[in-house]
Amino acid sequence: MTNSDLRSDVLPAIVRDFLAASTVHDADTASAFLVEDVVVVDQNETFRGRDEVHAFLRDAGAEFDYTTEQTGARRVDDDHWVVTLRLEGTFPGGVADLDYRFTLRGNLVAELVIANHEA
Repeated sequence: MTNSDLRSDVLPAIVRDFLAASTVHDADTASAFLVEDVVVVDQNETFRGRDEVHAFLRDAGAEFDYTTEQTGARRVDDDHWVVTLRLEGTFPGGVADLDYRFTLRGNLVAELVIANHEA
């Protein structure tokens, strides 16, 4: 079952909580939602393990001011979810639509791939 118009309250709590923490740059809280051997890929750069990912979450985009708005979400299956976020701010280009592709393991994030939104 897939759905391209899921409300954020239908997303698994772990996805909602991770996004809430990461969008306000709370790397400590966001890291608590990750498995120890988590893998995050952001625009083809890979971060492995909770410590590396924590540093990424702390530093990513820190030099820019921007807002984040969820514009879409879909369930691929029980362990895979895609959330589309629109970022608007002072970074080059000023607007970016990104897909956050989550893989869950148990009640934690095992993998997150952040890439340009696929229309």
